[in-house]
Amino acid sequence: MIGKMSTAKPVRKLVSSVILDLDGTLLNTDGVVTNVLRSYLVKYGKQWDGREALKIAGRTPLEASAAVVEAYELPCTTEEFVKEFTPMFSDHWSNIKALPGANRLINHLCAHGIPIALASNSSRSNIEEKISSHGWKESFNVIIGGDEVKAGKPSPDIFLEAAKQLNVQPSKCLVIEDSIPGVTAGKAAGMEVVAVPSIPKQSHLYTMADEVINSLLDLYPEQWGLPPFEDWIEGTLPVEPWHIGGPVIKGFGRGSKVLGIPTANLSLEGYSNLLSEHPSGVYFGWAAVSKRGVYKMVMSIGWNPYFNNPEKTIEPWLLHEFKDDFYGEELRLLVVGYIRPEANFPSLESLISKIYDDRKIAEQALERPIYSKYKDDPYLNSLLEATCSITHS
Repeated sequence: MIGKMSTAKPVRKLVSSVILDLDGTLLNTDGVVTNVLRSYLVKYGKQWDGREALKIAGRTPLEASAAVVEAYELPCTTEEFVKEFTPMFSDHWSNIKALPGANRLINHLCAHGIPIALASNSSRSNIEEKISSHGWKESFNVIIGGDEVKAGKPSPDIFLEAAKQLNVQPSKCLVIEDSIPGVTAGKAAGMEVVAVPSIPKQSHLYTMADEVINSLLDLYPEQWGLPPFEDWIEGTLPVEPWHIGGPVIKGFGRGSKVLGIPTANLSLEGYSNLLSEHPSGVYFGWAAVSKRGVYKMVMSIGWNPYFNNPEKTIEPWLLHEFKDDFYGEELRLLVVGYIRPEANFPSLESLISKIYDDRKIAEQALERPIYSKYKDDPYLNSLLEATCSITHS
């Protein structure tokens, strides 16, 4: 059965149009900003540690720059910082990746004729440059930049102007935002607001939003009277396949002793971009282990709230009964589907129960042709071929 998940989603309120933010909501701008700031601050002997991330998110370029200059006590004015930093960032504008679920959402709304607007604190020219490589310009009925209204977010001006140009009452608009200034602006405009926080572990700060979700993959349009997505397959969502690999640093990771589940923990060195691009949650796919074979796999990515991990981690569980450990062996993962967002649990028992539910869903899904075809992917099998050639040489 292909269609929406079996759990019915109650309608919160009926809307007729959607207004989307850009940076941090549709595009992984935060990852780019972090990388550029990290290299920029080195010349002043400073190290970017993200302390001003909340003050930067959703602000106008000038406000964000002022926050950085003040926080790191830089020996320059805000204007000098903007003049020097902007060209460094501009080099990356056309290469910023879309966040998971962004293309899916835009294409879905367009296919059903839902009026959509793009409203960002960035300048209009900046917006168009950022979206040029994604082919989104024609998808939006309205595009408004922060330089086209009297005041940027958290003022409601930009959203009220979007509703005006869409010819829709503000109360019939659904705003999707990643920042607190954006959420504040949407509510001040009298609109419904879904928050998709771009800063980790900050969901508790978004109390003004009508709903807070982990990522765009977790949006259910039918809750707002909009057409539902039709791409869910028995509780799973196909995703654009992505790879990760490296030596196993814990063949039976820290989770196994507490949960009785053999997780294969990987070093996260070199995967900072991948971690910023993919939202936390439970995924599944295929895993190749050198000298062994290709196995079904279900995987968590995130902080694991129950154990309160200080860093975002990737912990795959190979769905096979291994009799021995495999520390140090090469592991390659091919992620092909998504199950659910990361969640906290009131007890260890409830956590274990949910993990086994995830296993059952993944095992059944990977029997379906849409997922099973990836078992023969060259990325996985080249590891086994390389291992065989070494063994027989």
